Amino acid sequence: MTPQQAELPDIGPRRVPGLRCGEVATLAGVSIEYYSKLERGAITGVSASVLDALARALQLDDAERAHLFHLAHAADGTSAGMRPRRRPAKRWTPRPSLQWALDRFTAPAIIRNGRMDLLAANHLGRAMHATVYDTAPAEDCPNFARFTFLHLDTARDFYPDWDLAADTCVAILHTEAGRDPHDKDLHDLVGELSTRSGPFRRRWSAHNVRAHGAGIKHFRHRDVGNLELAYESVELVSEPGFALTLYVAEPASPTAQALDLLASWTATDATIGSRSRPSITSSSSTPPHGVDSNG
Repeated sequence: MTPQQAELPDIGPRRVPGLRCGEVATLAGVSIEYYSKLERGAITGVSASVLDALARALQLDDAERAHLFHLAHAADGTSAGMRPRRRPAKRWTPRPSLQWALDRFTAPAIIRNGRMDLLAANHLGRAMHATVYDTAPAEDCPNFARFTFLHLDTARDFYPDWDLAADTCVAILHTEAGRDPHDKDLHDLVGELSTRSGPFRRRWSAHNVRAHGAGIKHFRHRDVGNLELAYESVELVSEPGFALTLYVAEPASPTAQALDLLASWTATDATIGSRSRPSITSSSSTPPHGVDSNG
């Protein structure tokens, strides 16, 4: 955050681009000594009013403000009782009724957790993410973060704007780390990716967070080409920490036609088993009528 954004005079040279300690303290209405302690991480027992003042002073968005409160609650132990109880099973599977509900959606639908594990999907959701499933060992569920950073060539093809997808992925993981800083599986995942991926390590050190509720995503499917999909994500009350994401295409758009084609293949595969299909993204193939290979 710059002095101009805070409507403060920019006086003298700065070692870093952001605000000085004293400037933040003044904006938040606390002493420099107290703010310096908070900045060093000594936030145990800090009041909600001080946290709120800091959030306003730093112009934090909703996701950043929530992250600040989560960190404070983790520091004083008050978040321990709010964490979801541990599930003894290593591999979570959806209840039959939940899978039935997923399968009733005609649009792609998936369920993931805060660690970016792809836990469940309907037929079209699985077909849309076939490339992600292919990179996961048979005994493990796919993980979007591992796919994005450890299978770079495939991921860069699947995500036309890979940098945006990578930024979003890490920001979601950082948000989850604030919500549940004692999640051992998340610690292990971050450690693995930090060790094996320079792009992940650089993004993790930026400490960006974000809410992932709705928006537009772009994909390049290996069979039906480019997809521009709106998405809506909702938390599952029955499964704390899990999110249901629904994808939908603009009606009558090339993406809608491509999804219809993928759905027809998926329905056929479900009925008579998997069969080979020509890719419409190959330069040597001709797209079916009404489907734009450029998405």
